[in-house]
Amino acid sequence: MTVRPAHPMGAERPQAGVQKARSTAAKGRNARAFSVDSAGDEGYGAASSPSASRPDEELTMTNKERANRETRNFYARVASDASIVCPVGDEALIAQAMALGYAEEEIRRLPKGALVGLGCGNPLGFAELKKGETVIDLGCGGGRDALLASQRVGGKGRVIGLDMTPEMIEKAKANAREGNYRSIEFKLAEIEDLPVEDGAVDCIISNCVINHSPDPAAVFREAYRLLKPGGRMAISDLVIEGELSQEVRRSLAGSSACLAASLEKHAYLNAIERAGFQDIAVLAEHPFSWGGIDPRLVGKVTSVQVKAFRKMRS
Repeated sequence: MTVRPAHPMGAERPQAGVQKARSTAAKGRNARAFSVDSAGDEGYGAASSPSASRPDEELTMTNKERANRETRNFYARVASDASIVCPVGDEALIAQAMALGYAEEEIRRLPKGALVGLGCGNPLGFAELKKGETVIDLGCGGGRDALLASQRVGGKGRVIGLDMTPEMIEKAKANAREGNYRSIEFKLAEIEDLPVEDGAVDCIISNCVINHSPDPAAVFREAYRLLKPGGRMAISDLVIEGELSQEVRRSLAGSSACLAASLEKHAYLNAIERAGFQDIAVLAEHPFSWGGIDPRLVGKVTSVQVKAFRKMRS
């Protein structure tokens, strides 16, 4: 396995209402890239041989359906009441977005309903979107990132926001209508099975969503399938540092933390590599917390900003 330095990303600002976090840059550590030798099956953190599957017993369809139902029900409530995850009020929601790295000016231009207090970073900060590109937002929620992406790709570009919660899709559509966004659409879908043709997308973004999936390996395979050769994935997400016992994971199932099934960081990066991605780089990472965090999770949750590419045709 070879590990090379990546271009470091600016320091993350701490999320409003959570413990102050230090980014990789703030700690003075270089951002690290993730790669494996082409002949090997090892990945990032190969010594521990993590699996890309969930650490629990193999998920049955019933377990997957239950996990998705719990997540869907939680975010249906958030769609109508953002105070579940963030202090109420327009200014509090703007402050929360700015704490994740969004510029105040761009946030204030959005329809107010696009801010629902969600996210663990700003994938648009390193997605490097260009005019005319096609972009997919996995787990678009109320539409914040998809709407911002639409502004960046322009009228000749296209943005597709996908979410499995009907209430969030309706909210995102309403926000797009209010802001008169045209080159954008929102579709109901589970991110493990995406309704988009192969090789149609220049960039995939996602913000604190894949950690909810009962099958992240399937999500990364789908993302790879959708990308054009040379296309890229820019994601902010939450991972676990170290091990969580099965007892802890079971007790967290269905909670608002949505971390009962989250992957350990090395396994998360391995899943991306095994889906076929190359030049996988962790651009920044910092400890992540929130009010009322389960004491057993303190110090174990990390926000990571990851970028990866589909191989160019030879």
